[in-house]
Amino acid sequence: MKKILGLSLIALSFVACKPTKDVKSQIGLKGEWTLTNVSYPKDYKVTSFHIADAKCFEGSQWKFVSNNNTGVVTLDSNRDCPEFSSNIVWTIGTDQSFNLKFVGSEKAKHITSGYKLNMMNQTPTTFELEDTTTGVNIVYKFVKN
Repeated sequence: MKKILGLSLIALSFVACKPTKDVKSQIGLKGEWTLTNVSYPKDYKVTSFHIADAKCFEGSQWKFVSNNNTGVVTLDSNRDCPEFSSNIVWTIGTDQSFNLKFVGSEKAKHITSGYKLNMMNQTPTTFELEDTTTGVNIVYKFVKN
């Protein structure tokens, strides 16, 4: 009887502890990527991630390290765009939400704000992030280097 009760409690703990991360999607992002296109309605001026004009992110380099959910984002200064580089921390939820924090040299636990985007159309060589938080649909398209 004790064995059955013990096994039942173990089985219940596995069911109750549903994973909050999509590990397969996260592993699929491992490596270096180029953000090739940012699209949104033409009538809007969009500043991405409170950093620069959205079009400045086209051609930016993104590195994702899946075993510790860190990485780096780098923008080159071109087309009147600022030079920018920052460490990032990211996760993909089981609902395909992509959570992103720009942490610079700070520890992620000290950064209280971030961005929640939707992960879409992930393949081994491409994926898209969709931002709908501003009321404007912004889609970021990535290609693996």
